[in-house]
Amino acid sequence: QVQLGESGGGSVQAGGSLRLSCAASGRTFRGYGMGWFRQTPGKEREFVACIGWSGLPQVYADSVKGRFTISRDNAKHTMYLQMNSLKPEDTAVYYCAANDRGDVGRGEASYDYWGQGIQVTVSS
Repeated sequence: QVQLGESGGGSVQAGGSLRLSCAASGRTFRGYGMGWFRQTPGKEREFVACIGWSGLPQVYADSVKGRFTISRDNAKHTMYLQMNSLKPEDTAVYYCAANDRGDVGRGEASYDYWGQGIQVTVSS
């Protein structure tokens, strides 16, 4: 069983930056495919970015491309999402997700394990 825990959320003004972290349990972290999703009230959870077990590939939603960077440190069993040039429309609960197959995808069905989510609020 894989357990995921997000940290690093909070409130920031537009144009600011935050770095989210996702710590994962499990001895085979380096084999996990992982991703970030986000959800706002009344909307479906949407894909943000994903990263393969080796650090590649890295895939981004068009809405965050060029502003967000996904990365991972397999030695620390942690995945990151560096969020720069934040906009009010980035406000959401952010979730990390993982599978133990190592592959990645844009759909929720690509992942078997989910964190509880963490709030990110960007004010104008």
